[in-house]
Amino acid sequence: MKFVLVFGPQAVGKMTVGFELASITELKLFHNHMTLEMLNPIFGFSAETWRLSSLFRFEIFEAVAKSDMQGLIFTYVWAFDQQEDWDFVNETCRIFESHGAEVYFVELAATLEERLERNKTPHRLEQKPSKRNLEHSENELKASMDKYRLNSLDGEITSEHYLRIDNSNSSPSEVAQLIKDEFKL
Repeated sequence: MKFVLVFGPQAVGKMTVGFELASITELKLFHNHMTLEMLNPIFGFSAETWRLSSLFRFEIFEAVAKSDMQGLIFTYVWAFDQQEDWDFVNETCRIFESHGAEVYFVELAATLEERLERNKTPHRLEQKPSKRNLEHSENELKASMDKYRLNSLDGEITSEHYLRIDNSNSSPSEVAQLIKDEFKL
């Protein structure tokens, strides 16, 4: 069992790279908006949405970790300056590791200009209805940069299975192949 956590700021390409990686491996993709988009029409982006989303995610992680699946790719916007995000990542890894899974960290980084362009792509908007109000989505993307630290500092991720990729000028398929090759997935 392999668990691949793909993280980085909004619109950096986590989901798209995840789709590509799933297509060239036996791993399944569970992108972070799968739970959010289910709950948003009922609760909006409220505390209840985040609470329920975490519950669903942990239950899914536990079920996958106990299964005979090859593994899972999960995407996440990790605010490194928020203890609750560290707690979420640590608990997620604990679930998988407690069932013998290998955990891999993939951090994506891209320029703001590239992320603003990716924020408008048809694939993103198809998969994430809450992002279709482009003005709101773009404002949220920019505001989060002032509010949170969404990429790690050098040496902050200490796992031996860690890869940081600036994918500003790389295609999702190139990035997915790099991840597959690096971690022998």
